[in-house]
Amino acid sequence: MTPTLYYVVCAVLSVTVLLGISMMSRVKTAVRGNIISAASVLAGIVVTLLYNRIASVGSIYVYMLVGVVIGSAFAVRVKMIQMPQLVALLNGVGGLASALVGILTLLGVGQWVSDFPVFSNVTAVLAIVVGVITLVGSLVAAGKLHKLLSQRPVIWKNHAAVLNFSLIVLTVSVVYSAFAGNVFGLPADVALILLISIAFSALFGFAFSIRVGGADMPITISLLNSLSGVAGAIAGMAISDILLVSVGGIVGASGLFLTQIMCRSMNRSLMDILTGKTSVSGKKVVQPQPVMEEPKSETPDEQPGKPSAGEILR
Repeated sequence: MTPTLYYVVCAVLSVTVLLGISMMSRVKTAVRGNIISAASVLAGIVVTLLYNRIASVGSIYVYMLVGVVIGSAFAVRVKMIQMPQLVALLNGVGGLASALVGILTLLGVGQWVSDFPVFSNVTAVLAIVVGVITLVGSLVAAGKLHKLLSQRPVIWKNHAAVLNFSLIVLTVSVVYSAFAGNVFGLPADVALILLISIAFSALFGFAFSIRVGGADMPITISLLNSLSGVAGAIAGMAISDILLVSVGGIVGASGLFLTQIMCRSMNRSLMDILTGKTSVSGKKVVQPQPVMEEPKSETPDEQPGKPSAGEILR
C-alpha cells in the first residue's frame, strides 16, 4: 500500500466514523450508526497494522478473534442498567492504551524513529498524563456507580491544593521531557519523567473523580470519554499516526459536546460537578413549621350547658 492510498483510506474512514456518530443522535439510525463507526474503527486498525507491517494477515485474524470473544462476553453478561459502568471501563481501557503508546514512544521501543524527537517526547508524556488520568478517573467512576465505592462525594481538607500541586508537577514534567535524552542525554531522566508522570497523573485522576457524587457521575463519564479521545489523538501525534489523530479528535469533540448537552439537560454546571458542589450543600436545612391545631368552635350548639339560639327564641 502506497502512502497516498493509505492517507486516502484514512480520510475515508475518518468521515465514516464521523457519519456513524452523527447517526447515533437519532433513534431510527442509532443502530446503523453504531455499526458503521465500529466497522470503520476495525478497518482502521487492520489498515494501520498492514501498512506499517506490524502484523501479518494471519495474526490479525487471531487478534480479532480474541477481541470478539472478550467483547461478546461483556455484551452478554452486562445488563443495560450496568451500561454506564461498562462505558466507564471502556474509557479507562482507551486511556490505558494511549498511555502505553506514550510510554513505549518515550522509551524508544520499536523500529519507528521520529524526525522531531522533542515534539515526540512532549506528546508522549502528554499522552501518558491524559491517559492515566482517564484510566484512574474511569475506574473510580465505575466503582462508584457499581457501589464498590461510596457514592457520596469525598472532599479532603486540602483537596484543591492537591489538584493544583499535581497539575504543577505534571506541567513541569511535560516541559522537562523536551530536554530529556536530547540536552542532558541521561537515561535516568526518562525514567524519572515516567515515574513522576504516572504517579501524579494517577493522583490527579483519583482526586478529581472521587469528589463527584454518584448522581452526577454520568456527566463525569461523558467527560472521561472525551479525555480518552484526546489521549488517543495526542498518542497519534507522538507516533505520527494520522488516523489515530483524526479519530481521537472526533471522539474528544463529540464527548465534549455530549458533556455540555448533559449538563444543560440536568441543570448542572460542569465546574460545580467536578468540585462536588452539586452534591454537598452548604445551606441550612429549613425545619418545617409545626401545624397549628384548629381552635374549637365557641358556638352554643357545641358547648354543653349553654342554651342554643333556638331555645332562646322559644
